[in-house]
Amino acid sequence: MHYLHVDVFSSQPYSGNSLAVFPDAVGLSGQQMTRITREMRHFESVFLARHPAHDRAWGARVFDLAGELDFAGHPLIGAACVLHALHGVDDTETWRLKLKARTVEVTSRRRAAGRYTAVLDQGPAAFLGRPDIPGLASWFSLEARDLDPDLPPEVLSTGLRYLMVPVRGDALEHARIAHDLEAPLAALGAQFAYLLDATALEGRHWNNDGLLEDVATGSGAGCAAAYLRRHSRIGDGETVTLHQGRLTGRAGRMAISAHGEGQDIRSVTVGGEVAFVAEGHLKELPA
Repeated sequence: MHYLHVDVFSSQPYSGNSLAVFPDAVGLSGQQMTRITREMRHFESVFLARHPAHDRAWGARVFDLAGELDFAGHPLIGAACVLHALHGVDDTETWRLKLKARTVEVTSRRRAAGRYTAVLDQGPAAFLGRPDIPGLASWFSLEARDLDPDLPPEVLSTGLRYLMVPVRGDALEHARIAHDLEAPLAALGAQFAYLLDATALEGRHWNNDGLLEDVATGSGAGCAAAYLRRHSRIGDGETVTLHQGRLTGRAGRMAISAHGEGQDIRSVTVGGEVAFVAEGHLKELPA
């Protein structure tokens, strides 16, 4: 089975968030996709299957090391650029990608050989509450003074539910997950946590046990865009660059925007550059 290795949210290989894209994954089971993802050891892999009736419509299944995700950002952006490289005719193409829970559109642009950009429309944002969380800073090995006093923690979603945790100063550099957050986040109606420095426009995200840090989180970036717009930190429709991954040694740059006012955020976009690193074939598929 053919696959391509791309780096998302980076203009150069060996930076940004790496991804394995399987452009023709027809016939694979979810269990096989999980085993392949664990073998490849990227943060996530995406498996594609062409829609039989539409040239620009594809089924997409995204897996991380634990299993299938309802939604993700960087795999869809990487997938669109791979589809453009393999099947694109014009310099700009729009792809409809049908996920487990929803269908999204991604617009890709060819910049040069092996260099693409893509923008994912994540749709509207849902604001799910501002919980009062005693000891929140300690979840991330921080002090209360490291939290931004002007911005509240908030749960919101543009596909996945994030607890947005605003921090300030050098908090991002010192942050670490102190204990598994799966249960505390679930009690708040959240799936993940995203630390955001709204002044520096930089974020950090780990899996919930803190053992693995994500380089550049497209789904989290969409929530960050909606959050920043709601709190008037970015303009209506203004595109800004959100940074992530600096502290992993693989800096990523995500172009984010949000359209709307207050809680009525009608559209959120996340985009970035994609660099092609390698391609190959699996010699054998898992049972």
